[in-house]
Amino acid sequence: MKGSRRQIALACELRQSQTDAEKALWARLRNKQLQGVKFRRQQPLDPYIVDFVSFERKIIVEVDGGQHNEREARERDKERAAWLKGGGYQVLRFWNNEVLRNMEGVLEKIVEVLR
Repeated sequence: MKGSRRQIALACELRQSQTDAEKALWARLRNKQLQGVKFRRQQPLDPYIVDFVSFERKIIVEVDGGQHNEREARERDKERAAWLKGGGYQVLRFWNNEVLRNMEGVLEKIVEVLR
């Protein structure tokens, strides 16, 4: 599940332009701060780029903005989640405002899955 050169370049761009919610969550996931689990951010998993992934635990965390609430985006997200689940990953989705307003609740949900 390695990304193409184009995907790797896009992932680098996405790392540079993270949303406030992604930055806040990354500050809590990086350096094995959560349950000693290593997460990577903006990681290519061909054909997608995921917000955060733990390869060892096969968990993906996605942080979504309002555009993901539109019908077409919801359908794409469903297809994407099915593809990722087919690769053995569990996908957790959180809204930007949920991450920014209830970080501890978001982290609790992630920890529940990590256990």
